[in-house]
Amino acid sequence: MQTAFRFKRSDKIAVLTGAGVSAESGLKTFRDHDGLWESHKVEEIATLEAFQKNPEKVWCFYKQRYYQLSDASANPGHFALKELEDYLQDNFNLITQNVDGLHARAGNKRLIEMHGNLNKCFCIKCGAEFALDKIDLDPSIPKCPECNDYLRPDIVLFGEIPYKLETIFKILVNLDFFLVIGTSGSVYPAAQFLQIAKTGGATTIGVNLEKPNNLRFIDEFHQGQSGILLPALLKEWLKK
Repeated sequence: MQTAFRFKRSDKIAVLTGAGVSAESGLKTFRDHDGLWESHKVEEIATLEAFQKNPEKVWCFYKQRYYQLSDASANPGHFALKELEDYLQDNFNLITQNVDGLHARAGNKRLIEMHGNLNKCFCIKCGAEFALDKIDLDPSIPKCPECNDYLRPDIVLFGEIPYKLETIFKILVNLDFFLVIGTSGSVYPAAQFLQIAKTGGATTIGVNLEKPNNLRFIDEFHQGQSGILLPALLKEWLKK
């Protein structure tokens, strides 16, 4: 695997991951089946307005996605990023658009799940947070054990502001390297992170099955599956 770059422990490195990383673990993305779910556009289901109007349908959608996770495991790409965190320690940050929790399952700690986590939910009234495996999911709309109001998936719905954006922007402007993995560069605001990091002086590296929309901001691009390429690239990046 050819790469022009080597990483030092003192390098500040952030990684952005997208749906392509999860797809290699067998998880379907929003764009599968032309972005439709039971003949409905996903963007019409996964919104705050949809939850307020028909929370049963929204919960049905996310329950199906949650149940998929039982058959999914972290893949070699996830574990390569865990190894990179082990090497860099506090100089590493992982930002993910994925909600499946597989990065955490692989062992990453310095992790920002900007779109939430499918394994969690919270009460729309009292704000109490729960793991889904501790909640009775049989009701069409699960109820809060604390106040008996409705729960909702801890997912950033379309039209909502992603989590920890201020923290992310502070990370992006103070980097030596920014890695973009498994993302098409078409979903905002994450699609603009690459340009922000590059403008801030970071060297940018991309890994994806297809060329992303923001390829012009990538200094070195590797086309292929991240689960195959990342372990090989890691060996080169960490060579002394």
